[in-house]
Amino acid sequence: MAFWKEKPDRKPLILRGARQVGKTSLVELFSKTFRQYILLNLEKPEDRKIFENDLPFHEQVEAMFFLKDKQRLVSPTLLFIDEIQYSAQAVKNLRYFYEEMPELFVIAAGSLLETLLEKKISFPVGRVEYLAIRPCNFPEFLLATGEKKSLEMMGKNPVPEYVHQKLSSLFNRFTLIGGMPGIISSYLANPDLITLHSVYESILVSYFDDIEKYARNSTMEHILRHVIRSVFSQCGSRVTFERFGNSNYRSREIGEAFRLLEKAMLLQLVYPVENIVLPYIPNLKKSPRLHLLDTGLVNYMAKIQKEILQAGDIADVYRGKVVEHIIGQELMAKETSVLAKLAFWTRESKNSQAEVDYLYLFKDLVIPVEVKSGSAGKLRSLHLFIDQSPHRFAVRFWSGKMQVENVKTLNQKEYTLISLPHYMACKLDDILSMVI
Repeated sequence: MAFWKEKPDRKPLILRGARQVGKTSLVELFSKTFRQYILLNLEKPEDRKIFENDLPFHEQVEAMFFLKDKQRLVSPTLLFIDEIQYSAQAVKNLRYFYEEMPELFVIAAGSLLETLLEKKISFPVGRVEYLAIRPCNFPEFLLATGEKKSLEMMGKNPVPEYVHQKLSSLFNRFTLIGGMPGIISSYLANPDLITLHSVYESILVSYFDDIEKYARNSTMEHILRHVIRSVFSQCGSRVTFERFGNSNYRSREIGEAFRLLEKAMLLQLVYPVENIVLPYIPNLKKSPRLHLLDTGLVNYMAKIQKEILQAGDIADVYRGKVVEHIIGQELMAKETSVLAKLAFWTRESKNSQAEVDYLYLFKDLVIPVEVKSGSAGKLRSLHLFIDQSPHRFAVRFWSGKMQVENVKTLNQKEYTLISLPHYMACKLDDILSMVI
């Protein structure tokens, strides 16, 4: 958020993200770079009343400073309006902070804002900006766990074997517990998986508790509960809406539930792309692949934590879905736009079925990304993509060390295969900049 603070044309910033991803904690840390900090939690009636007393905007601001015992002329001052969805008037007032009080730094956060607010209330278009907050990535996990030296060594090339082994082990542990800040914090206090179960439970219960806010009626509430319970076992797989999760619910009902949960940023429906150049357009007529908020939550709900702990290679766990999911999570972690989405490539014909795990946009190139453990010669779908592609670059994440090699597709087209260990997913831009 530091870049936002320095912008000359700064607008009120709305943080978007699922519950428990650390939005409030992040703002609390950021507030230490300001001389004065004001927190309004609109879940509290006394804070919400400031915006609902029919006072002119400037008088509302004066009341805010007075009631929070803050000095009006102290600069810079950060105002954080948390749980802003509880007041439609507070949302409307964001435009006035931009137009009439640009000297005040304003951040707002809330859950499922578009759905919870009255439909007649709209966000002040052009007067606010957005920032997506997602679970911690692997470098953040290393910093939180005191592994600063390991983080430094990750940037070395080549990485010594003993460093590779340690980073692989740390990434496996990160994959196991996930990137939710509350989980990581509890893990640091007591690195025992059993004690973490109650933390996973509390996060999941908070999502279930929110369902009645998302649902338009009791029927949709039941459907949402069913979908949340069912998605973890189908994570990483392509899904169909009709009778999803062995239910009797129809496609239209399940589709609405999925879209609500997607707005809440609890999951993502990743639709296939069939072209190989920009602009690539997802085919919404095809079945999407299901990607959830956090791999650690998936492991807990799918009851595969023990399997991951005992695995020599996480690529072998859960038919490879776990490692594929955490790579997708790492690729999304770098995206600050709320509109950012994952994509994968398919070619479906009578004679040839192919699927590449991810598409990654680098400059003006659409880079195919596979999450595999096999040799280069087994990357059949990737080869089919490269045969049609106007460029000659591809990425493979695996358990081995980094290597860049010139190889050939099955049709003998030469291309550059960039093989990266799983723990370097967060470094993909840096690596591509070096190679391309």
